[in-house]
Amino acid sequence: MNAERDLSPLTPGVVRALTDKLYEKRKVAALEIEKLVREFVAQNNTSQIKHVIQILSQEFALSQHPHSRKGGLIGLAACSIALGKDSGLYLKELIEPVLTCFNDADSRLRYYACEALYNIVKVARGSVLPHFNVLFDGLSKLAADPDPNVKSGSELLDRLLKDIVTESNQFDLVGFIPLLRERIYSNNQYARQFIISWILVLESVPDINLLDYLPEILDGLFQILGDNSKEIRKMCEVALGEFLKEIKKNPSSVKFAEMANILVIHCQAADDLIQLTAMCWMREFIQLAGRVMLPYSSGILTAVLPCLSYDDRKKNIKEVANVCNQSLMKLVIPEDDEMDEAKPSMTIPAEPTSEESLSRPEAVTAGESQNELDVTLNQPLFFPHSCERIQVTLNLDGIVQVLDYHLSDTSIGMMTRIAVLKWLYHLYIKTPRKMFRHTDSLFPILLRTLSDESDEVILKDLELLAEIASSPAGQTEEGHGPSDGSDVRPGPVELHVPARPGQLSSSSTKGLECSPSTPTMNSYFYKFMINLLKRFSSERKLLETRGAFIIRQLCLLLNAENIFHSMADILLREEDLKFASTMVHTLNTILLTSSELFQLRNQLKDLKTPESRNLFCCLYRSWCHNPVTTVSLCFLTQNYKHAYDLIQKFGDLEVTVDFLTEVDKLVQLIECPIFTYLRLQLLDVKNNPYLIKALYGLLMLLPQSSAFQLLSHRLQCVPNPELMQTTDNTKPSTSFKRTAASNIDYTELLQHFEKVQNKHLEARHQRAGRAEQLDRRVVL
Repeated sequence: MNAERDLSPLTPGVVRALTDKLYEKRKVAALEIEKLVREFVAQNNTSQIKHVIQILSQEFALSQHPHSRKGGLIGLAACSIALGKDSGLYLKELIEPVLTCFNDADSRLRYYACEALYNIVKVARGSVLPHFNVLFDGLSKLAADPDPNVKSGSELLDRLLKDIVTESNQFDLVGFIPLLRERIYSNNQYARQFIISWILVLESVPDINLLDYLPEILDGLFQILGDNSKEIRKMCEVALGEFLKEIKKNPSSVKFAEMANILVIHCQAADDLIQLTAMCWMREFIQLAGRVMLPYSSGILTAVLPCLSYDDRKKNIKEVANVCNQSLMKLVIPEDDEMDEAKPSMTIPAEPTSEESLSRPEAVTAGESQNELDVTLNQPLFFPHSCERIQVTLNLDGIVQVLDYHLSDTSIGMMTRIAVLKWLYHLYIKTPRKMFRHTDSLFPILLRTLSDESDEVILKDLELLAEIASSPAGQTEEGHGPSDGSDVRPGPVELHVPARPGQLSSSSTKGLECSPSTPTMNSYFYKFMINLLKRFSSERKLLETRGAFIIRQLCLLLNAENIFHSMADILLREEDLKFASTMVHTLNTILLTSSELFQLRNQLKDLKTPESRNLFCCLYRSWCHNPVTTVSLCFLTQNYKHAYDLIQKFGDLEVTVDFLTEVDKLVQLIECPIFTYLRLQLLDVKNNPYLIKALYGLLMLLPQSSAFQLLSHRLQCVPNPELMQTTDNTKPSTSFKRTAASNIDYTELLQHFEKVQNKHLEARHQRAGRAEQLDRRVVL
């Protein structure tokens, strides 16, 4: 600065004063500069004005000397004041050196830079908007300044700039969004506060539609919502609340699809406020956007399902998540199952909301490729206040994968597991043909879920399995559907369901056919029965604690006759004879005692129809695994002579404690309401001699016990046949008449009983032999 000519038109006195350490002297110099520039403005001498600004910028504001920089800042502010409305012509030259000083290490200098820029902006007003991004960038840095004076000065400048933006209609929002998107990820509290304050201002300006650019900043807003400062969290809540209000007012202009995945991410946040807010947004999105949200179902379910098992500490999140779950479920409709293979899938442009067609249930079989799930939507969907046609895709593969994962995860809460099962059931109801492609992969986990601790989970699981087993969509050409080769050994299939094309009928029931009224079971029914029995066999505790409960519920959900018929057929081939005996005993107890099986008991009691006789023969062959249950079945079906013949054979059996215990239980059952008709038949001694003989046979089997006394007292009540004679002695015996008409080969059944019991005897001896060998080894 020794060459004073280089600094003209500034006088040496002004130059010295501008570099003085005293503020008052620099201020005097600034007034001189203001006066000088005013003269140039009056003369319209732009070259000199630019020269003065350049000198102040290069020689002073950007100088290495701190006092020179301070002088340069106040001089540039003076120039702006002098230029007045014409300052807009020189804003770039005025602003840039000032903004450079925002980064100065000296806090006092940063404060003076803030003061200078305030004066420049105050004069230029709306003319500064083309330079808004650089001003915003500089201010965002000062907002986090550690010096309180600098921060205070920046706040004054910030308010001034907000006033200018608010009153102007020329704000370049498109140009500003990239900067906002970048700055919104700042971790500094003050910078975050600054960002939120600007978002609130821009939201409040009618001419600025920030909602169009919400997808650009929504993720950042949710991150700010997790700030440690309560004040910032509150500000962010307000901003998000304002956006949500705007979304509800104008849903037709909202880019739901672009924000769906952002919400999915934050619905899984560890911070309760973020999670609750994101979940509330998700609820509104699902309700407002409808099927546009379907392509994001797998992500939404990933976020929502775990929340359903929250305890009361997160009750609010749980309630909102439940609404989201229910609303999303309602979006799946039967048309989603429609498939038109003749038409290639439509390729939809880049918008993430493009999606798949609704489908017709008749068009697809269960064996088709999962790659064909993405199909086009023929049915229009309309937004509120919009006539835009939307096409959506139901990504069933992704949904099933998420549901499978949550059901397999043992750490997941009960309510989540119930929700998963409800979802699967809903999908099998609405989109059965697509869902049956996933049945083979889902089946094992559904069977494992039967071991769940919760009765409610088991009930939902059984409802789902029953739907799979009875849905027409699950029918394949094979009689019993897909199953492991180990499930069924070669031999005639004895699942008695209505004969129809592609379905096997009975081959060993002497020509008896099932009732046409029996509900049709699909290919998975038999597989289900096989695997259920296998699970009971491998998990005896499950059979003991939940076996009766599971079978009774299945009898309500499916056809009881089919269940008993198929289980009896499978048990007939069971190699584990001990399990077969236990299972038969369980089934027999259910048959004789459960209210759910009242109709089936009545059907068996009279054996009036070919179907009932067919069922009796099928049950009898499996019931032979347990002698006492076989007798009880004969009592139920009023086959008293055959019951007597069976009891006669008991003398050849190995009488064990377990055997006598079962006889004891049968005596107790005879005293129950179910056998009221049997006890009344004791009055007709003449026509029911074998009933009395059978009961006496049981009495002779029993040791002197309470059951012996009970049955003995009952038989003492049997009247003297002489006293019970009526005048009409020619009346034929109804019981013999029914038996004669039944066309059942009882001799063959008795031989089968002996054959099965001989197998059991051999098995017991083998087990006993192995036990003795083990004892000897232990002794040695």
